[in-house]
Amino acid sequence: MVDAGVNTVCAFVSPFSKDRARVRQLFPTGRFFEIYLATPLDTCASRDPKGLYAKAKRGEISGLTGFDAPYEIPPFPEFTFNATDVPVDQMLCEIFDKLKPVNKH
Repeated sequence: MVDAGVNTVCAFVSPFSKDRARVRQLFPTGRFFEIYLATPLDTCASRDPKGLYAKAKRGEISGLTGFDAPYEIPPFPEFTFNATDVPVDQMLCEIFDKLKPVNKH
């Protein structure tokens, strides 16, 4: 999609910096934007449609990223948002504003 000139947004829970750095290297400089949603665990749990946080809290599952499995906070993401405080439409406006200069070839 990127090769076709389409801005592509992919959402991943990617807990390790080395993995995110590896993906960044697949793109030309300035074409990969890391977005860190710095959202408190309580907010994530309250929005969990599958109930994974409740299951992890009860000990029914383990290895939940950010709960009992590690998550390495990105040191220099292009964007950082707290999804508790910032509405999605505001996040998108900020992201698209930064993308405008990238699209002018």
